[in-house]
Amino acid sequence: MIGNIPSDVLDALLETIPIEFSVVDENDEVLGWNKHETRIFKRPVGVVGRNIRDCHPEKSLSKVEQILEEMKKGERDKARFWIDLPFGENKHKVLIQYFALRDKEGKYIGCLEASQDIDDIQKLTGEKRLLNKEKEK
Repeated sequence: MIGNIPSDVLDALLETIPIEFSVVDENDEVLGWNKHETRIFKRPVGVVGRNIRDCHPEKSLSKVEQILEEMKKGERDKARFWIDLPFGENKHKVLIQYFALRDKEGKYIGCLEASQDIDDIQKLTGEKRLLNKEKEK
């Protein structure tokens, strides 16, 4: 990274980016996550410091373990998939991505799991130029 971001700005940035993420270390222990109050995949605070296996449903656990193992072996740097997830009466498309975290020498030091509701993104058509009026909050 170029530059130094003050911790208060970094905290605000991590809560503002339109993606929720979780970070685990090289031992598969949960280091933390952002957007705690508004997460798609909610988890209790007590999960911090625990094994990532405690955060995933049984039906997807073997796939998560395979992704992490392949990342540790250097066979994979990312995994990307999407699911239709119920939000009230509607289903939304949710993109889930895993990214291997590596140090400058390429050694595996953890994993970033990122999730994003892409339903509105999929509805985009045409183009909207910078500063064109649009209802934005």
